[in-house]
Amino acid sequence: MSEALRVLIVDDEPLARLRLAQLVRDLAAAGDPLAEVAGELAHGEEALSWLARQHADVVLLDIQMPGLDGTALAARLQALPRPPAVVFVTAHAEHALRAFELDAADYLTKPVKRERLQAALARVARRAGGATADEAVIVVSERGRLVRVPLADVLYLKAELKYVTLRTAQHTYVLDDPLTEIEQRLGDRFLRVHRNAIVAKAAVRALERRASEEEGAEGWAVRVAPTDEWLAVSRRQAGAVREALAAGGL
Repeated sequence: MSEALRVLIVDDEPLARLRLAQLVRDLAAAGDPLAEVAGELAHGEEALSWLARQHADVVLLDIQMPGLDGTALAARLQALPRPPAVVFVTAHAEHALRAFELDAADYLTKPVKRERLQAALARVARRAGGATADEAVIVVSERGRLVRVPLADVLYLKAELKYVTLRTAQHTYVLDDPLTEIEQRLGDRFLRVHRNAIVAKAAVRALERRASEEEGAEGWAVRVAPTDEWLAVSRRQAGAVREALAAGGL
């Protein structure tokens, strides 16, 4: 999609609107996906009126609002001639099933993290413009600036203490999101090898038994190119890793 996504924010909490708007602008400054805040509204009824006059590509929509709540508004939006994509933003995870019944593009829980919002908007942009998976990126923060890391450059992600390390051939980045949450956005080019590690299939060069400090004894490990690092493979995942590697011809 060459034009910026027009983003409408609908949330009855002023601070929540302010944070979302700033996150969208931060992502726009990083350049992927191109996005702009088209409007900020506090109520569902206001959103219907606004959308009758203007167009948005995506609505960042709170669920619990006075009057017309988020799920009711999302149902009404489906009847529009050009319905916008809906990304629910809420503090209440129990609404997730209903959200996806309404064909929501994504479901974010508060406080929203930049990487999760980026993934949601990128998904909307791909739907709208037919972008390929090769164009997918993860936006990370490094020394106060935003960096777009193409998924094609990612070798592995590893959970360490409170953070997740993202490794490319040249750099190491630190992410705040849980590894399980990041995994949902990676696609089938990546493979879970351990409870704390996910590896790009294309980066795996060998599966061998080696002495493992993490496991406390000899165990399976994969060698990752071009860094030649070894990552432990759990006993539970060893079979799936072996099958995936065989299917990939490695």
